[in-house]
Amino acid sequence: MRTPASRLAALAVTAVTTAGLLIGAAAASASDRTTLPGSVPAWATSSARAGAADTADNVAFRVYLGWAGDAAALASRVSTPGSADYGRFLTAAQFRQRFAPSQNDVSAVQQWLRKAGFNVGYTPGNHRYVQAEGTVAQAAAAFGTTFGEFKVAGKTLRAPEKELSLPAGLPAGITAVVGLDESSALIQPSAGPAATPSPAFVNAPPCSVYYGEKTTATTLTPDGIKVPDAYGHPNPWAPCGYTPSQLQSAYGVQQAIAAGNNGAGQTVAIIDAYASPTILSDVNTYSRLHGLPQLSGNQFTQVAPPGVYKRPQNPAQDPQGWYGEETLDVEAVHSIAPGANIVYVGSPNNYQDLDAAMNHVVDQHLASIVTNSYGFSTELLPPGYVKPFNDTLIEAAATGIGVYFSSGDNADETDGIAANFPNATPDWPAVSPWVTAVGGTSLGVGAGGEYLFETGWETGRSTLTNGTWVPTPPGEFFGGAGGGTSRLFTQPAYQAGVVPNSIATANGARPRPMRAVPDVAALADPNTGFLIGQTQAFPDGSVKYSEYRIGGTSLASPLFAAFVALAQQQAGRTFGFANPLLYAKAGTSAFHDVRQPPAPMAVARVNYNNSVDASAGYSAASLRSLDADAVLTIHVRDGYDDVTGVGTPNGAAFLTGLG
Repeated sequence: MRTPASRLAALAVTAVTTAGLLIGAAAASASDRTTLPGSVPAWATSSARAGAADTADNVAFRVYLGWAGDAAALASRVSTPGSADYGRFLTAAQFRQRFAPSQNDVSAVQQWLRKAGFNVGYTPGNHRYVQAEGTVAQAAAAFGTTFGEFKVAGKTLRAPEKELSLPAGLPAGITAVVGLDESSALIQPSAGPAATPSPAFVNAPPCSVYYGEKTTATTLTPDGIKVPDAYGHPNPWAPCGYTPSQLQSAYGVQQAIAAGNNGAGQTVAIIDAYASPTILSDVNTYSRLHGLPQLSGNQFTQVAPPGVYKRPQNPAQDPQGWYGEETLDVEAVHSIAPGANIVYVGSPNNYQDLDAAMNHVVDQHLASIVTNSYGFSTELLPPGYVKPFNDTLIEAAATGIGVYFSSGDNADETDGIAANFPNATPDWPAVSPWVTAVGGTSLGVGAGGEYLFETGWETGRSTLTNGTWVPTPPGEFFGGAGGGTSRLFTQPAYQAGVVPNSIATANGARPRPMRAVPDVAALADPNTGFLIGQTQAFPDGSVKYSEYRIGGTSLASPLFAAFVALAQQQAGRTFGFANPLLYAKAGTSAFHDVRQPPAPMAVARVNYNNSVDASAGYSAASLRSLDADAVLTIHVRDGYDDVTGVGTPNGAAFLTGLG
């Protein structure tokens, strides 16, 4: 599950741009320098200041240039069914020719940076940015600011103390500078601690092979305790983790896969940080144990994007913390689309290079489907982060690439373990109108692999204390699928008429309809989760392959991306940015319309105290209530909702409906 990423304050935003993003425009200062509004993070406040930044520290950054033309308008036309240009995607070369910044502009930026004393590095083929590195002192002089250290979310991070500015004569197309502040230290993988790649994690008994196999009426805890009823009846023990065949069956694609509609000819890119050294052997061991074909030949490749920083002084290095994320993403895609090619793109750090990794995937057109399981637990970030990434997503749409992001695991960010903000907020980049945001569900799979039910993933937790559930079920909020209504982006055309006005305006709290999240959904609840296999380090010093249950919207995003790979194969064409197509099918049989259960539901579970075996005993039993959203601003309801979007894939009807 996603861990809390930050406690950023609200960011004041101004004028509207053509992309529907509410940010300010650059302005000339009295000293004839051009300011870049929004380049000071919202968390860099005087009350949070811990002191001045060390001017001798190394700083690495990218100067971003915007598109030379209305790329967004073209991206919208080629993505919208009914448009004369629908499906007429540009190649990467055609996009560069029409919209990329000029070589003269790039050269001007490079020359200025060199004169300012920076080492100038990589510039990608689409001229999106110029990479440079130097000292904080050089950055302060070049950008007309000073730098401080600020306390935020338990970290001490560097940021400029006033807006960045540029000298006269530089290209007007410069839109942002990414990397001078350390906001990227707040990024988290969606799998968070649930991934537990090292040390090991093992499911504790009892757990069920399918939903309802074991219940609290007939199965005791390992300590011999019969747990009490909840909601007036016994409850199931949590599944041990659904297998590939169970998910294929429940979502109705097993027959299509068996008949050859298995994603062959499609390529799914997965962007994360770092790269697990055991990923290929883990996936193939998992495949052998669960009836999947082996990844062979060029079906799986790992890519390190060029020109991004491998900085040993990076304080946020956490490679092992991302190995479980990669394992989850790759095995989820392979489980639903076993014939698809997978390209894993691993940023060399989880600190500030995921934007460059995305640009590399898009500019090199490495795949037609890209899934991402990371993000900020807010959309209220400096425009210097938002605008460049959004421009990359526009290029993706224009060139026929669909980008999918997990919607987050902290619900609306306002309550319980996820109380990051006083006001509800969706997550970035999932909230971008050029992203397909994937929300999450709790899923019941029956003994025969049948689809029993699906409801929104919002968990309440109660713990067995002196023979009773405390707090009274549904208990405390304990994580759930992200969603909500944007404050940055106006409502995209594809959501009009589908998203209820009460959601689009957040019950009148927005002056106009705004972008709502998520768009679609798939299984995410770790209490009805997915079984993955990974090489893990055990307390006895052994390192071995082991399997465990996992969840989060970091599961939902690669699952949905894999369903799209099946649909594209069946359709014989690429969908590209799919939101206009997906919303056109809202309310049809292509989707399960996820609803609230008719009566409260819950599962019970027990964990090992040491995470791996019974030698240290067991935790107290806990009750995990499903769809426990009473304390939130987002809720499951009929039709579109801000937990599950327009719904989850409905087997053959989804595959044919999108075609």
